[in-house]
Amino acid sequence: MTSGGPGLPPGTNMDSPVFVISVAAELAGLHAQTLRSYDRLGLVRPGRSAGGGRRYSPRDIALLREVQRLSQEEGVNLAGVKRIIELEQLVDELRARLEEMAQELDAARASAEQAAASVHASYRRDLVPVDRRQALVVWKPKRRS
Repeated sequence: MTSGGPGLPPGTNMDSPVFVISVAAELAGLHAQTLRSYDRLGLVRPGRSAGGGRRYSPRDIALLREVQRLSQEEGVNLAGVKRIIELEQLVDELRARLEEMAQELDAARASAEQAAASVHASYRRDLVPVDRRQALVVWKPKRRS
């Protein structure tokens, strides 16, 4: 595991649950009881230690700040905040899936182009396709004897 950015402990990333609730509350600018409440409401899902204590990741801290911003600055109730978060996560998942599918489509196109090039390379050069709708027919009447 590599470091996910500046300020993170070595060997951790944005999803590593490293902060106890008191540190997470301080980093998010909230009270620890508010974090417990948000956990119960399903707004944030912190990791758990072996003893059952909450452990928050840097991503959880960012999410807590966003919950606070939406509820305090934007006036969105917590049910609305939860729905916004769910929809943003869905959009992120759909974007990732769309990127996957775009890569698969690019690979399929490249494969089809390669197959078409292979078929074209196998054509006999002495045969020429003729469009019968535009072919010229020469007619000569038979001589009468």
